[in-house]
Amino acid sequence: MTFDLWWLAYPLLGIVVGFLAGLLGIGGGGILVPMLTALFLAQSFPREQVIHMALGTSMATIVLTSVSSLRAHHSRGAVNCGIVWRITPGILAGTFFGTFFASRLAAVPLAIFFACFISFVACQMWFGVKPKPSRELPRRVGMTAVGLFIGFISALVAIGGGSLSVPFMLWCNVDARHAIGTSAAIGFPIALAGTIGYLVNGWSNTGMPPYTLGYIHLPALVLAGGASILMAPIGASCAHRMPVDILRKIFAGILILLALEMLTSVFR
Repeated sequence: MTFDLWWLAYPLLGIVVGFLAGLLGIGGGGILVPMLTALFLAQSFPREQVIHMALGTSMATIVLTSVSSLRAHHSRGAVNCGIVWRITPGILAGTFFGTFFASRLAAVPLAIFFACFISFVACQMWFGVKPKPSRELPRRVGMTAVGLFIGFISALVAIGGGSLSVPFMLWCNVDARHAIGTSAAIGFPIALAGTIGYLVNGWSNTGMPPYTLGYIHLPALVLAGGASILMAPIGASCAHRMPVDILRKIFAGILILLALEMLTSVFR
């Protein structure tokens, strides 16, 4: 395997992603997708494939990040296993089939959808939209439906689901730190199903860059994923020390910046 100087950027990206994954309970796709898109374009990868490669590689990296983040939050008793078990069947189905839909979308519409969706979520969190005090989590059928929706959208934008599951749980009056910890656990089935889906959908493509399996770029996966594993526990530790309002605004601000970066990269 020939070393490329661009590969030095991947572990730096993984450090940022891992820290924020632990801090905010996100898989890191909101950061990985726009940044990988920019890096792949800079390396002159096929323009029509860069978004799909960024999505697939992001999903595969989230598998590693989510495990590390999950363990860190679970050790602090912040993972609600009941929520995880009830939402996972819908998550798996929605994510896997969502990859088939995403793989057939052109790069520009996919990027616009990503940016609009992430911006909407960020605005909701920044302004701190409050749920009714009586609102609770839905029952099993409702949780499955929510899982299908979160999984499908997560496949389209290659996120670990945190930008959806955290606001959903906060809306249902789950404690903020428990919402973040539980979201880290939900990110694992999302990432696993999404990785398999993007691997299958990109397998038969010709003209892909070297060291790529399906839509997954292996150097980015190994280098960014490895660095993220080391940083996720540090982010999780910080999450349990910071005020909830500050966590929410950090989350929202980062999402807005990344949505703008994604649009800039695609239209540049």
